[in-house]
Amino acid sequence: MVSFEMNDRKKIGLGLTGFGIFFSFLGIIFFFDKGLLAMGNILFVSGVSLTIGLKSTMQFFMKRSNFKGTISFGIGFFILIMGWPIFGMIIEAYGFIVLFSGFWPTLAVFLQKIPVLGWVVQQPFVRSLFDRYRSKRVPV
Repeated sequence: MVSFEMNDRKKIGLGLTGFGIFFSFLGIIFFFDKGLLAMGNILFVSGVSLTIGLKSTMQFFMKRSNFKGTISFGIGFFILIMGWPIFGMIIEAYGFIVLFSGFWPTLAVFLQKIPVLGWVVQQPFVRSLFDRYRSKRVPV
């Protein structure tokens, strides 16, 4: 069995990832403030890099199957910095979905184990959405 060792680098990486998500959320709430959105993107990517390591991050983003998502995320970030935050976030969201689409089935299994949220996920409509991707589960 593989153990997940939590050292200080991974703790800092998870914190940066969380702050990245938080700043991106604030940027959307404050009418697509490009400063907060850019800071959220930088914190998120640096947090992922610290959490899984630089080599694994480069392998993940440069994998042939993830190349379309990486390009979309990068172009969206560039457009966001140039002053078009809504259009940039739409392109970034597409890239994010393409990049992390392999993790949705694993997330569905995790959500089903949370007490209150698990009941919502077990409802027929929501379950049919998750069951569509169940066979493509990525081992974590």
